[in-house]
Amino acid sequence: MVIDGPAPPPGAPSVPAMPPTSTALDGVRVLEVGSLIAGPFAGRLLAEFGAEVIKVEAPDRPDPLREWGLHRHDGHMLWWTVQSRNKKCITLDLRREPGQRLFRELALQSDVVLENFRPGTMERWGLGWDDLHALDERLIMARVSGFGQTGPLAHRGGFAAVAEAVGGLRYINGYPDEPPPRAGVSLGDSLAALFALNGLLTALYWRDAKGGQGQLVDVALSEACFALLESAVPEYDLERADREPQGSTIGANVPSNIFLSRDGRWVVIAANVDAVFRRLMGALGQPLLADDPHFATHDARTAHKDELESVIAEWARGLDAAEIDRVLDKAGVPCGPVNRVSDIFSDPQFRAREMLLEIDDPVIGRHTAPGVVPKLSATPGRVRWSGPQPGEHNAEIYELVGVGGDQLAALAREGIV
Repeated sequence: MVIDGPAPPPGAPSVPAMPPTSTALDGVRVLEVGSLIAGPFAGRLLAEFGAEVIKVEAPDRPDPLREWGLHRHDGHMLWWTVQSRNKKCITLDLRREPGQRLFRELALQSDVVLENFRPGTMERWGLGWDDLHALDERLIMARVSGFGQTGPLAHRGGFAAVAEAVGGLRYINGYPDEPPPRAGVSLGDSLAALFALNGLLTALYWRDAKGGQGQLVDVALSEACFALLESAVPEYDLERADREPQGSTIGANVPSNIFLSRDGRWVVIAANVDAVFRRLMGALGQPLLADDPHFATHDARTAHKDELESVIAEWARGLDAAEIDRVLDKAGVPCGPVNRVSDIFSDPQFRAREMLLEIDDPVIGRHTAPGVVPKLSATPGRVRWSGPQPGEHNAEIYELVGVGGDQLAALAREGIV
């Protein structure tokens, strides 16, 4: 069942009606080769906005993500249905020369090759950047790896947990004097995927709008994590200040923390700007505190953080989370509950923005899937189908290079496809 992009939110400006099939990346063909998370997530994002993403899997070794995740439904893992939606799946053995030859022919019919193997793997198969660029100077290649394609650590494999640690992100997470925890998702992979997407779209623009050639997009998971450290680099360079973990707060932004409500929900309250802080104190019924020398300025609030937060915490304990939200929203103070996914399912904002889509899947049946981000007014992203079976699109895709019928059947018998 196709879920065809979000309706505009109430009050949104009208835009010219577009054909239902119009998407921003129509006509862009991507060969995705790799497994698990970072590269394939970038492929998913491209596919949601109309690129024809052809996922290549080994005939005897499907992507392990088909068997990853926390929960099964009727024997099937659910991560795959999200990660590989809108893609076309083919099988191809890149370890053997006939498979490598077919891959080169498919690359000549494509705009992008997207891979996330350990550096050197594609070169061993004769499918590295130099090999493919020599075949077609317009081809763009995105390579996602743990540490990038160059440097003394390039040869190492890369997983999100390692990249988050090496890139400095893991250290500043958590609480002082406690082991640094990781986020509950593969954050380093997702960050690398977003940087890969950014690089690919930039390279496509350079090629197609500016008359340039194809180029290599080199993304390291460790650098994607490092890129999120804000001002930590000049802070250390100029002040020799290593940023430390700060628990549920961040930096000198006070107040901006979580507070426990009467009904046991954690609520984020953020009022770390003078005008907003004044509104917060009014909502708490203590407007004079906004002019108290201990709290009147950014620096003063930082210096007296514990004292200020105890005042807010005492107020929050007297109200249910929904009441805190109502009072602070009316006062113009940013706030929000710390949601579980089950809470999001009943959140009208997520429903209104079509971030919870009902999809029919031939294997697991009708289910709810996450929506598409961002929202484009004229060429919205779409979920056309969920993750396909291995080799489901072999016949369709190999027709692009003139392979079909008996020839395709023979290649299948030989284990090439």
